[in-house]
Amino acid sequence: MLDTKKREDGSVAETTFSCKRGALTIRGTEYRPQGENLPIAIVSHGFMAFQDTVRHYAKKWAEMGYLAYCFDFCGGCVIKGKSDGPTTQMSVLTEVEDLKAVLQYAQSRPYANPEDVTLMGCSQGGFVSGITAARLKEQITRLVMFYPALCIPDDARAGKMIMAKFDPQNIPKTLRCGPMKLGRCYVADVIGMDPCQELSGFPGDVLIVHGCNDKVVPIEYSRRAFAAYLAETKEQKLQRKVLFYTIAEGGHGFSKKHDRLALQYLENFIQG
Repeated sequence: MLDTKKREDGSVAETTFSCKRGALTIRGTEYRPQGENLPIAIVSHGFMAFQDTVRHYAKKWAEMGYLAYCFDFCGGCVIKGKSDGPTTQMSVLTEVEDLKAVLQYAQSRPYANPEDVTLMGCSQGGFVSGITAARLKEQITRLVMFYPALCIPDDARAGKMIMAKFDPQNIPKTLRCGPMKLGRCYVADVIGMDPCQELSGFPGDVLIVHGCNDKVVPIEYSRRAFAAYLAETKEQKLQRKVLFYTIAEGGHGFSKKHDRLALQYLENFIQG
């Protein structure tokens, strides 16, 4: 339920909210523009990040007339995370369930249009958003992924996930990834995944933006996803937009300069 109203500038009201995934509480921020029957946009942060890293995207959605949300994944933040849960119980699949819970909350708001929903995510949050869109299919209108971490299953099979190294044939109970302690589930939940297969089946509009100088997630993963979405569009004769933009010098996590470009791509995607 809604907690404390923090600010209202006359056009967009910023309010903290909380909802449940099982016994765990998810906490985040709602940005509500004026009006009723508002389309929904939910923005998901990346691995070891937290909601503040994607807050400007949620604000952008609200400026465009969307009821926008950002939140902390349960166990998904190395610092400053406000949601419940230990990092050792977090995985891509638990984050899918977190996102579903936030979506259910957003759709329950009396001023929301539950039939117009956008999922947006960055890095791991992009992969999580893509999986969730594929699983919910027609319940999601459009999907936006910025430098999605579609490499996660391959990294798990290679036994090297960012700073964590392990034997993929004998996954330890816990593993250390820099400042973050992970549990076996983080590897086990993705090690058998085919990323493009996990994204397949979503019939809505898709936007992918990826930096050419990404050293964490090679841009080739987004190229493959784009090709798979195009092939699916043609095979199923879907009436949708599938767009892929590259940012020439963009890395993993856009600079202010590259973020302005990415936001322009986003605005063009929404406004046609």
